[in-house]
Amino acid sequence: MTASTSRPVIITVDDDPGVSRSIARDLRRRYGEQHRVVRAETGPQALDALRELKLRGEPVALLLADYRMPQMTGIEFLEQAMDLFPLARRVLLTAYADTDAAIQAINVVDLDHYLLKPWNPPEEKLYPVVDAMLELWRTTPDPSTDETRVIGHRWSAPSFAARDFLARNAVPYRWYGVDEDESKRLLEAAGVDGSALPVVITPDGSVLVAPSESELADKVGLSTSPAEEFYDLVVVGGGPAGLGAAVYGASEGLRTVLVEQLATGGQAGQSSRIENYLGFPDGVSGAQLTDRARRQAVRFGAELLTARQVVGLESLGSARRLLFSDGSEISAHSVILATGVSYRTLQAPGVDELCGRGIYYGSATTEGPNCAGQEVYIIGGANSAGQAAVYFSNHAKRVHMLVRGPSLEATMSSYLINQIDGIENIEVHTCTQVVSCKGSEHLERMTLQNSATGQTREVDTEWMFVFIGAAPRTDWLPGDLLRDERGFVLTGPDLRGKPPGWGLEREPYHLETSMPGVFAAGDVRAESVKRVASAVGDGAMAVTLVHRYLEML
Repeated sequence: MTASTSRPVIITVDDDPGVSRSIARDLRRRYGEQHRVVRAETGPQALDALRELKLRGEPVALLLADYRMPQMTGIEFLEQAMDLFPLARRVLLTAYADTDAAIQAINVVDLDHYLLKPWNPPEEKLYPVVDAMLELWRTTPDPSTDETRVIGHRWSAPSFAARDFLARNAVPYRWYGVDEDESKRLLEAAGVDGSALPVVITPDGSVLVAPSESELADKVGLSTSPAEEFYDLVVVGGGPAGLGAAVYGASEGLRTVLVEQLATGGQAGQSSRIENYLGFPDGVSGAQLTDRARRQAVRFGAELLTARQVVGLESLGSARRLLFSDGSEISAHSVILATGVSYRTLQAPGVDELCGRGIYYGSATTEGPNCAGQEVYIIGGANSAGQAAVYFSNHAKRVHMLVRGPSLEATMSSYLINQIDGIENIEVHTCTQVVSCKGSEHLERMTLQNSATGQTREVDTEWMFVFIGAAPRTDWLPGDLLRDERGFVLTGPDLRGKPPGWGLEREPYHLETSMPGVFAAGDVRAESVKRVASAVGDGAMAVTLVHRYLEML
């Protein structure tokens, strides 16, 4: 049961089984419809229950504990319970002779009330007290959530990777810095010390310490395993081209599975705002567009596998087999390669060491609020860099765009150039490149060089986002699948007739590669137009050609 559907919990602790059953019965009679009553007969047992509730994100409204218990007194229990649920109201059950203990508890555990045993009739002696306590709790409820909770360090690269993975896959999560009080309570409940980060707690209470992406995907409900062994169509890559292919393939009756290594959307999914995509006159964020496409593909029946890395492609007669990094495999009649491109790494001393700790590839929009009032540097001069600059200008004191060329005109759409010109806190530095980065725990300063004059200067910053070049993700493909000198996949007319070993009478279809039945769509294809709309069009066209190919089998 997740927090959004769970009832606030009332915990009772008494070592006398008869008393324990009696108070739980009276509480359920009056409050059972709106609250869940959990009873325990020892303090340690009750603390175990509280830790589980904490991990599951369920709210605890009221704690009632007997003072005289052999293993742990009621005061000792309430004192430890406060560390887990500091806003839960606390009531001590005492005999008349123990009223001094109740007074002591007021000072030790900030007791809200003490209740004398026996409490008969409950309508006079129990319910008025509990009513008051619950009303007080409702005015300052213990925040609970059905979101995944991530505990990490601001400058921890693995912590950033976990947050980025969840955000890009549209998984709701809440971030806690490891030094926050709530983090300490969650770590205690989880029984871990926080030395290995991040610690991820899922809505069902599972605790993951420094998880891999595949482990994280499994636990937050993302599909990672194919439902079948054989499909009509496997789409590799979940950017606009891959999502377009999945939508059209599934909607046209093909058994379709889309395999994505990290998160659907690709580079477009990281864009803070796409303003030149048909049908969205006010613009749309990459995340919104991706989420709609993902839901559309699923609605038509496509399977979406996340956190699965494809490392090989083989031809087995009329079947095409894809190999995963974990040794498993799936096969299909046809394959569409839509792996897109990745940002080229910045070649400068210090960059690799500080990646994920102030230096990020792509927009990393999760970091926007953390940049408030600071100097942010965007490296690159294409549309993706411009969109990121506009986004971060809403948070940062100033955004500096570092462009290697003499202007933006050759690499960026004019609408975006005009928009940047109108934003006061964006400054464009042309003929400028990064030559080194320095920092201990995180990025602290950079050395910049003007390529026209050769002059260098140092700047202080904690934030740099890199958008340079585009490297196709094709190094995993077999050597006989032809590519151009930059690694982009050759298709159709670019193959110049039948490629070596083709084996068919016809020539390759327009988007077909040198391996029959394997097509390429989007940015990974040689000579493609690097735009979201054209990538989606490629995906749709590739499915049409898949149908033509399947008819010939």
